Amino acid sequence: MIKVLLVDDQQILAEGIKSVLQTSAELEVVGIASDGVRAVEACKTLKPDVVLMDIRMPNMNGVVATKRIKEADENVKIIILTTFDDSDYILSAINNGASGYLLKDIGATALIDAIKNAYAGDTILPAKIAKKITSAAALVSTDKEYKLRKAYGLSEREVEIALMLYDGFTNRQIAAALKLSDGTARNYISTIYLKLGADNRNAAMEIIKNLS
Repeated sequence: MIKVLLVDDQQILAEGIKSVLQTSAELEVVGIASDGVRAVEACKTLKPDVVLMDIRMPNMNGVVATKRIKEADENVKIIILTTFDDSDYILSAINNGASGYLLKDIGATALIDAIKNAYAGDTILPAKIAKKITSAAALVSTDKEYKLRKAYGLSEREVEIALMLYDGFTNRQIAAALKLSDGTARNYISTIYLKLGADNRNAAMEIIKNLS
């Protein structure tokens, strides 16, 4: 049995979702929380497997609540279920540990399947949402590229390597991906640090992170 906690400040909607989920013999709705603060507390006592989390709520929104819940128990699966498909909300929720992002116009069967899939470890992102994330990420990447060139004078190759550093590539992985010798890759990275005014990788990543 998969234990589900519903988090929504609109009681009538929460009750409706509860009715839908109760049609599945594999799901058990263990509680309803009306805001993020109550959701964090409910997770401590009810120990749900999956949380269906609204975004805009009083006291604490769903993005912050997701972060707090995941910090307390990383095994809890959280699916954002909301009417808002704003890319900032989507990216923030995913970055804070959400397993998926669904819109409230989803059908009953699809919602039940999404909960089961999230519980199994899948990431739940409908095509419409995935497209928004891809578009938003592309804009962020383009913005960083522009600022790295204009503000710090990095060359095209240096920008490419700087963004790979930011994405977590090691020196050896960068060299292999770009068909460079290890020494050449190290030289590029040293030059990037110098242009950014960074003493090390962590400092460089922090500078790149704060570009947008």
